[in-house]
Amino acid sequence: MINLKLNQDKILNLPEQQSSSLCALCRGTKFLCGKSRCPVLVKFHSRDKVKTLIDKFRIGGSSPPSVFIGRVGYPKVSIGPMIPPIVGDTSLIDTPELWLNRSLDDIVDFRSMLIRGKHTVDVYDVENSNKNVEYTRELALSKNSVFADVLFEKKPKGRIAFYDESQPHGPSAPLKSFDITNPKYEQNIEKAFYDTDLKSREAILGLYKNGVNISKIQRAFSVGAFGIKKFRRFVPTRWSITAVDSSIGEAMMKNTKTYPWINEFRVYYHNQFDNRWAVLLTPSEWQYELIEAWYPNTTWNPYGRSISIFNSYEFYKGRTTYAEIGGCYYAARLAINEVLNKERRQAGAVVLREAHPGYIMPIGVWNVRESVRKALKEKYEKFETLDKALVFISKKMDIPLQRWIRNSAILKNQLYQKRLEDF
Repeated sequence: MINLKLNQDKILNLPEQQSSSLCALCRGTKFLCGKSRCPVLVKFHSRDKVKTLIDKFRIGGSSPPSVFIGRVGYPKVSIGPMIPPIVGDTSLIDTPELWLNRSLDDIVDFRSMLIRGKHTVDVYDVENSNKNVEYTRELALSKNSVFADVLFEKKPKGRIAFYDESQPHGPSAPLKSFDITNPKYEQNIEKAFYDTDLKSREAILGLYKNGVNISKIQRAFSVGAFGIKKFRRFVPTRWSITAVDSSIGEAMMKNTKTYPWINEFRVYYHNQFDNRWAVLLTPSEWQYELIEAWYPNTTWNPYGRSISIFNSYEFYKGRTTYAEIGGCYYAARLAINEVLNKERRQAGAVVLREAHPGYIMPIGVWNVRESVRKALKEKYEKFETLDKALVFISKKMDIPLQRWIRNSAILKNQLYQKRLEDF
């Protein structure tokens, strides 16, 4: 029986057992997992910094402002504020648009301070008169940091929570009660909130055009602040992020398709958090693809021995199904269309991402949107042909060019599909 069990483990090569044994052997010193830094220690040191500050039933602090709407148990979900045990201007903690100049450790540190309060509510009950619900909504609509005094039913516990879709946060606990001091609504968001005849999509687009940060729009959308009154509801934070990115990107994409093509092949490049980004724009009708390559020992390829590559794409007529890659697809698409709308030009776009082992943990889909935005602000290289553009990309990325092409629908179409102008 013992031999059989050992043989089964050897055949299955169970990742859970391998991971725990490697961590026990390594203890953050040998980097046996292949990562450049130990994510366990990064989380531990970050948690240790705030441990004594949150070991209590009552916490007072300035919410950035920040809220979180869960998705577990939908349509009965947990909503509530996220509050750090510090007072002052904490807005940076929940403004991912400002995070690209920060290190991963910085982001983990200030996000681990955010303690999540939880109150269960039905997603359709946005008019609930409960103070926990009312104050959560007021925080989501606020322009600046708001002081909050929170009483939990028990001391906050749990690990720092990391997601690929939404930003990380610290421990959590059920809310007993909480109070906030003089919140001031963001003016444009307040106007949309009180307009109960304005459709949510129109509200989102109007706020974006008025220069409101996407992260603020996403936060307000999650608490049911937009839309025709009878259709308003709470939206889990993860879903609200993608819904806003998708809505804005889709609206801009309609404009993009009406513009003349760009005149050259362009390549933009950016390297951040050990993620390499290459953005290829081609003189063609609108088509778009995001290809992500995850190296072994990264978030979405923790036990693999080879690079895992995933892609999602659309041609001129668009997609009818949700992108396989998820929210990252819509975040990058938004960033591409921002630039094309600004230039009043149309192009095909392929975004290549290499996630190397230095990217030791997920920090949210904002990283994709802001990294592609950053890449597109850099000076681009201009080429006369697709072949020359791809050769340049091959010098910037580690993965061989042929493998990118093999895993790409758009590149294969542009390289091998005959067009009328070819005859």
